Amino acid sequence: MRILHTADWHIGKRLHKHYLYQDFDLFIGWLCDLVHQEQIDAILVSGDVFDLANPSAEARKQYFQALIALKNLDCHLVITGGNHDSPSMLDAPKDLLLALEMNVIGGLPEMIQDCIIPLPNKENSEIIIAALPYLRDSDVRLASEGNTYEDRLAAIRKGIQAKFDEAAAYCEQTYPHIPAIAMGHLYAAGVSTSESERDIQIGNQAAFKAEQFNTYFSYIALGHIHQPQRVNAQVPTFYSGSPLMLSFSERQDEKRVLLIDTQNGFEPESIAIPPFRKLLKISGSLEELQQKLEVLQHEGQLDSLIEVEMKEEQYSTQKLAQLDELVSNFSKDHLEIIKYRTQFKEQQQQSSAVFGAQQNLEDLKPKEVFESLLENEAFLPEERQELLHTFDELKEMLTTSD
Repeated sequence: MRILHTADWHIGKRLHKHYLYQDFDLFIGWLCDLVHQEQIDAILVSGDVFDLANPSAEARKQYFQALIALKNLDCHLVITGGNHDSPSMLDAPKDLLLALEMNVIGGLPEMIQDCIIPLPNKENSEIIIAALPYLRDSDVRLASEGNTYEDRLAAIRKGIQAKFDEAAAYCEQTYPHIPAIAMGHLYAAGVSTSESERDIQIGNQAAFKAEQFNTYFSYIALGHIHQPQRVNAQVPTFYSGSPLMLSFSERQDEKRVLLIDTQNGFEPESIAIPPFRKLLKISGSLEELQQKLEVLQHEGQLDSLIEVEMKEEQYSTQKLAQLDELVSNFSKDHLEIIKYRTQFKEQQQQSSAVFGAQQNLEDLKPKEVFESLLENEAFLPEERQELLHTFDELKEMLTTSD
């Protein structure tokens, strides 16, 4: 069989309030052409189908349109949920999609055999897919396990390994002598990340060690990490990476899908996805920014999105105002500044200089410190409010975390 491995579609993603719907439509169009040209038999999507657990109507529409387009090419689809996805939302149309030969595993089923998918079917199985979705703590760790933080991390690692071992044992017992591929959505120790990944399993500290993957599997198709890369394991183990650039830190990544031709083994072929849009980062002094923006040219099918970073020696409210004006007045066809920030090399101040000579840092509340930092940055009012809201959410997570 010829199988494509992809992951982290993040349908409905906003990059600093700029929706990437057009980007995803172009990716699916390209993917459909690739499926037809390469005669792909199956596509594996290893988690994070959506960017939000409760996706918008537009995001859901794009999802179903993508499924229809791929189904029309007579291609099997196996989709698993990621940490961004709602298991119940993905699983809701499960029976309908199954009738269309589309397998969706939103959350971990009670019985491991419900994750095991023979392709093309049970009567004529050429490959077995162990479609494990993102494993939440409740899936892999008993409430009674571990009294300390380190104990809980160890219990999570042990629980993840147990689920992969259980899936491997079922494949070997029920479908002996048929190669098996495992799907997973997790953080493997030692891999490179970008700014757009959301931490999983207690801030990624419960990183799963690659040598724990069961060697019965011929290939392990991973999701969650957006930078495409190989994991150092005993069997071919890969993150396909996200098909779209989801943050400015990914602007130089070569996005790709991975093609496995089981007749030739399980070392995948990397197929580059064309960049539909450029993400550009412009940095320098105020004068340098003016010059660079003036000569900037558009490339690609979609509007280029720009991050601007002003770097100056001395803190200056005048230059902050000039930067605001520069960004507000910037107008070039198919070029849009969606993020800007400042960095002053000599801005570090003692807490007494920021809050007054009579106050010490340890006397202040965390939010007061955070608000004071925001005052020295060139954020729009709505951006500042969003950052404060995010700070409150993070603080709440820290105080309520188990």
